[in-house]
Amino acid sequence: MESMGTFKGHLLPAVFFFLFSLYYSVLVSLALLRGQRFLKPPLPPKEKRGHRWWNLVPVEAMVKVFMCLTGIIAEFFYPPGVNRLRIVDWEDPRRPFLFTNGWQHVTMYGFFLLSGVVDIVSQSCQARQNMKLERAAEALSFCTLALLMAAHIETKSTLEIRVHILFIVPTLLVGLVLIIEVWVPDQPSLWVLKTWMGLVFSTWLLQICMVLYVPPSGQPWRSENHMDISFLTIFFCWHLGLGAAILATVYGICSLWHHRCSSWTGASGVEYQPCPTGYSEELEKLQAGAQLQDGSV
Repeated sequence: MESMGTFKGHLLPAVFFFLFSLYYSVLVSLALLRGQRFLKPPLPPKEKRGHRWWNLVPVEAMVKVFMCLTGIIAEFFYPPGVNRLRIVDWEDPRRPFLFTNGWQHVTMYGFFLLSGVVDIVSQSCQARQNMKLERAAEALSFCTLALLMAAHIETKSTLEIRVHILFIVPTLLVGLVLIIEVWVPDQPSLWVLKTWMGLVFSTWLLQICMVLYVPPSGQPWRSENHMDISFLTIFFCWHLGLGAAILATVYGICSLWHHRCSSWTGASGVEYQPCPTGYSEELEKLQAGAQLQDGSV
């Protein structure tokens, strides 16, 4: 049995994407409350970042690379003792391909790994951050995931086909938003849509774990039962509402924290500056330079 074709194999990426989506929910909420022009302000030139490790190491990108490498290693070598590195059975005269599902999963992890590597190179190795390249690499990873899922369902049951088709919907929408953001990064409505679909994407992947491996009723879902298949779409619609509710809750918590910080700084007699973006003359110049650079890529 292949690693992601198990409950644990689906749970790992589901938890990873959910935590990332929660992280982006916080980023988007704070960006909206602070009136930021960009979701993530561009980094200053490399020589002006200082020498502290958090100014030099892109933590988010490193986490992305670590999780993807963990997924790839699990696909090849989990459970301990197995080895799925072979792609062709050379001992069979027909030379059949081996571990198709596993190689699909490795390809998925590989493109997200590529996105993390691009982030590291852009933020740590180049003199100036290339934000357009980072968005393009992330968009490529989501579009590749949607394409792989379309091929993944070819030999599946009706139940698995339905859950994966519904999974493709938010995946494609996230990829589409990321493609648009390559050229239009300063639209808050796109930030909200991307984060909302990311939450739906991750919670639905958690739902897939329950449907395929640990149904709450204790009885497996039946592919031949029309009622079971119909309820999948109903549950997906509920996940749309759940994603919106999670995003609204995070925004509410961030709003309370934001206003609390505002009152503290106001009481101390210091004018509250929630985010340097747009307020620092030097950072404005950096943002203008980043925009010119994005336009030239």
